[in-house]
Amino acid sequence: MNLRLVEVYLPQEKSQRLEELIAEYSSLGVWQKKLENNQLEFKILLSSGEVEPLIDCLVGQFKDIQDFRLLLLPVEASLPRLESSENSVGLPSAPTRINREEIYTNVASSVHFSWTQISLLLLSSSIAAVGLVRGSEAVIIGAMVLAPLLKPNMALAVATILGDFTLAVRTIRVGVIGIIIPIIFSILIGLLSPISPDLPEIAIRTKLTLADIVVALASGAAAAISLTAGEISSIVGVMVSVALLPPLVTWGMLMGSAEWQPAIGAMLLLIANIASLNLAAIATLLLQDLRPTGWWQNIKAKKLIKIATGAWIMLLAGLIGVIFVLKYKGG
Repeated sequence: MNLRLVEVYLPQEKSQRLEELIAEYSSLGVWQKKLENNQLEFKILLSSGEVEPLIDCLVGQFKDIQDFRLLLLPVEASLPRLESSENSVGLPSAPTRINREEIYTNVASSVHFSWTQISLLLLSSSIAAVGLVRGSEAVIIGAMVLAPLLKPNMALAVATILGDFTLAVRTIRVGVIGIIIPIIFSILIGLLSPISPDLPEIAIRTKLTLADIVVALASGAAAAISLTAGEISSIVGVMVSVALLPPLVTWGMLMGSAEWQPAIGAMLLLIANIASLNLAAIATLLLQDLRPTGWWQNIKAKKLIKIATGAWIMLLAGLIGVIFVLKYKGG
């Protein structure tokens, strides 16, 4: 059982109301302590699935009160052990996920650029370039393990679902920079050492197919499920990088080598993968019932979801149309 500890700090005169609200939820333990300056500290132990409705309730009730503060902490272990229903037969009645604030904090904290991330992008791009030229899938996979591409991509989907326009703009800005850096680096590689588009690992990334779109859709869904479960792993990060890093590096190297037609193919593959990843992530987060709090945020979120999904679907539909046109001409 995944546990969370909610700590609430507020004036003592609000303690009775807080106790009434806590009693409406299935907590596993409640402790309180008097503090200085007429303050109270409440600690509430809950399963992770019960946290979001409680937080929404408490914030809605006490957010305008001076000195109110709510902290959310993960619980690594609890002794004596709590009885769990995990050994019961059957699936839970509804999908379980961590709460909205954890998901938001997880992705929002990754939407920035540091020298570490720039270094990882350059290193992963150089390793991917070597793997693509040598035709070594193992080297390419190693590059994808390094590439810091998972959380920034998920941040855009989360920003869309929660109607956070500021986070969405910040994510797009970081994402564009995250594409420009490997592109410039890869173009330099192509200029210094021209690349043949006939190399096996290069050639397969210059043609957009339906299989590529299916892989990207599955990767986006897997990444979103991993994010909402609070179990992001390097394996899921590799799946996202599969869809982004190799075509990105291929595109840059072919442009540097003045191989314009295959370079356009790699660019179309990259665009299709970005659209598929985000579309699948948005759909998965909606199925996971991730929603913003507050009626005004809900209105903004619905508008942003319509705009984003409409744009991704139209872009993807256009690219699928290109696939069929090229297939028809080639057949």
